Amino acid sequence: MLDLSVIILTYNEEIHIRRCLENVNQFAAKVFVVDCFSTDRTAQIARELGAEVIEHEWPGNQAEQFNWALDHLPIRTEWVLRLDADEYLLPELVDELQNKLPSLPKDVNGIIFNRRHIFMEKWMKRGIYPVKLLRVFRFGKGMCEQRLMDEHIQLTEGCAVEFEYDFCDHNLNDLSWFCHKHVNYAIREAVDLLDIELDLTGAAEADENKNISQQALAKRRKKHKYVRQPLFWRSFAYFCYRYFLKGACLDGKVGFIWTFLQGWWYRTLVDAKVFEIKKACGNDKGKMKQYLLDKYDITL
Repeated sequence: MLDLSVIILTYNEEIHIRRCLENVNQFAAKVFVVDCFSTDRTAQIARELGAEVIEHEWPGNQAEQFNWALDHLPIRTEWVLRLDADEYLLPELVDELQNKLPSLPKDVNGIIFNRRHIFMEKWMKRGIYPVKLLRVFRFGKGMCEQRLMDEHIQLTEGCAVEFEYDFCDHNLNDLSWFCHKHVNYAIREAVDLLDIELDLTGAAEADENKNISQQALAKRRKKHKYVRQPLFWRSFAYFCYRYFLKGACLDGKVGFIWTFLQGWWYRTLVDAKVFEIKKACGNDKGKMKQYLLDKYDITL
């Protein structure tokens, strides 16, 4: 087994947790499942498969929950892998991890994987693939950046290397669940865009100093440009970019559904939320912060 612990955050993930744990049990010395008092069989299945289950109330976002886990779990391995319950490593990546991890230089404190999305049982090969994410880091050398959306693992020191092979984001829920999830995401993404535009938190310009993947930094720079584009037009343009220029149109009907829902419908919903908030508050930052607290229980 590798000198590596896996941390998985869960809430009602019985549909995914067995697949995830059977995957990581192939190579991980220790697996921690940080559960938010699931009402299904998530915790029971996790314990049956040898994971240590810790119940902890949801603090409001992924970053706080993951950083709480880093601070409070009895992690004794050199390396940590962050994984979601609906994710798993492909066999080629498992082999690569086993072959390369023990011999990495001491100045390498992070490993970047390629994430592929499996949607409606089809690999979305075009549009946004590959998404490069820093998911493995030396314990004590990384943490999750504090963001409402699109949070990444950032290194506190050292550098990261990229591995060749993929892990999968493969959610087994239906389209209704997928759409509902994005409705919930939309307000947080809207706040993220408003923060970039109006500097609600004073942290909008700090991204360049973060030790995250270069792809993540490039995405943040593009988001800063995206914010300056007209509402609603930008969501349509983003869809066209992914569907036509990035080739998602070649992924058939499923590729259209994926790109339309995630690249246009969701982005239009985000813009509608931005429009709604500005309609109520204008560009008054103080009023906007109070509005977000009162209506959505979001504290900035």
